[in-house]
Amino acid sequence: MLNKIGIIGGGAIGGVLVQECAVRKLARNVGFVDPAPFVDPNAPADKQAVANKQSIAGGKALDIREGLPIINSDINFVTSKDYSALKGAELVISTAGVPRKARPDGTFPTREELLKTNLSISKSVAYGIKEYCPDAIIINVANPLDAIVFTLDEILKPSKKKIMGMAGALDSTRYRYFVAEAANVSVDNVSAMVLGGHGPTMVPIRSSCRLAGIPVEKFLPSEKLDAIEKRTRDAGGEVVGLLGVGSAFVSTAWAVLEMAEAIIYDKRKIIPTCVYLDGQYGVNGLFVGVPVILGKNGIEEIIELDLTPAEKVLLAKSAEAVRETCEEAHTMLKSL
Repeated sequence: MLNKIGIIGGGAIGGVLVQECAVRKLARNVGFVDPAPFVDPNAPADKQAVANKQSIAGGKALDIREGLPIINSDINFVTSKDYSALKGAELVISTAGVPRKARPDGTFPTREELLKTNLSISKSVAYGIKEYCPDAIIINVANPLDAIVFTLDEILKPSKKKIMGMAGALDSTRYRYFVAEAANVSVDNVSAMVLGGHGPTMVPIRSSCRLAGIPVEKFLPSEKLDAIEKRTRDAGGEVVGLLGVGSAFVSTAWAVLEMAEAIIYDKRKIIPTCVYLDGQYGVNGLFVGVPVILGKNGIEEIIELDLTPAEKVLLAKSAEAVRETCEEAHTMLKSL
């Protein structure tokens, strides 16, 4: 158990995270930050006063606190609309960002507009962490994930062992579920990894996929595996399409909690994680998803798999897509 864990963002993912922190007793104290609801400076004074008193983080934390006796959990919550609730946190999970949703007129923001907005939010997050918990291990969940981790690193310049993004943990569990479903076996039997960027260029690693240690090809034909791997790459969009609004949040929260528990309990667990590569897999100076050992120091070791020639080509293409997004982000940051 940590003394303090920090959660940034009180949306659907953040809400599950703070609840699970209490249920799993991950830390004695939880610092929970969300600026909403925002105060409209043009609103009448009485409405501004009401908005100033309201707090998404405060409300969700109080709701959880009032149920703590039921789950026998003595967890303390500190909440704020600024970043002060993070003070002293040893581990910070950031979910801060806005999804791509329709404007009131029915149009959608462009990819560039969304990137600029989330980079601006991440810049604020970075300075908040820098002020209140500069030595914390950082796990980013916000999208576009690879560019946001890059942004946090640019501003904070922490040890590369202490900054990472959650993508492969979620993409891999989706891959595992789809394989288990198709093969009609327990999800416990399936091990699998997805590497690369968090997006359409992600790379499900078929050569490492095993069912109880047996190669996946013994259970499923190539055409079925092709379809599963495509579904894995499109999985986030599939959830969004069914929901109609919002995005995946429970599986996302559970995936980042798997990473957090590996660190908190020094499990030295191998989990695909977005980390800084310095020559591994032929990639230099980028945050890309690869298997790592996670433990008390954060990233304990980067593991290089023996990929097939085809997988190497796909991973190189994915890394190049990440590079292009990060270069775009670097340019945008100069104007923010």
